[in-house]
Amino acid sequence: MKIVVSNEIESVCPEFVGACVEAQVVNSQFCEELWKEIEAMGEKFREELTTESLKELESIAATRRVYRACGKDPSRYRPASEALIRRMLQGKELYQCDTLVDLVNLASIAFGYSIGGFDADKFVGDTLTLGIGKEGEPYEGIGRGMLNIAGLPVYRDVRGGVGTPTSDNERTKMTLETRHLVVLINGYDGNENRVRQNAEYIQQLLRKYCQSDGGEYFVY
Repeated sequence: MKIVVSNEIESVCPEFVGACVEAQVVNSQFCEELWKEIEAMGEKFREELTTESLKELESIAATRRVYRACGKDPSRYRPASEALIRRMLQGKELYQCDTLVDLVNLASIAFGYSIGGFDADKFVGDTLTLGIGKEGEPYEGIGRGMLNIAGLPVYRDVRGGVGTPTSDNERTKMTLETRHLVVLINGYDGNENRVRQNAEYIQQLLRKYCQSDGGEYFVY
């Protein structure tokens, strides 16, 4: 997979660092051990954070700053990492989907980065470009219907948008049949070391829960 960061993104966030994890996987409907990790993470956050202090985590604060710089209200279109952790802090359970989705959610809340998980066999072409959404650009968010992505950072393949920090696209979503996984980590805080740690954490989770060798990752 090739990833291109557009001048649009570099102009609003010159420090951006991303990572792409690519792996062969086997998905499953539910993994009890994975959910024990998710529940333990929730308990840890409830001891350490509030819904207000959450916004001050640098990985989340940086994403919110980029939303504003692109012209989007981060409180109305919350980055997924923030929305997931907020839900935990409010004492609500995360939605259980399948092992791959749950695993990507855990990796996102553990580091605070908005992370996209995709069935790579559904991409059109071999290149994804990170840009900014346009007015009227069609985009169907997973479980959200048509989403206004104007002013949101968005990855596009040849056909169009596949992922934003708020919601990934129905067209390229992971399913139980997904075997070729691509995960994109968005480090708008510019912390390359932490982005790498997040990528390696995802590889560890894939080895534990998805019958995978963890694949490979690269930073962009």
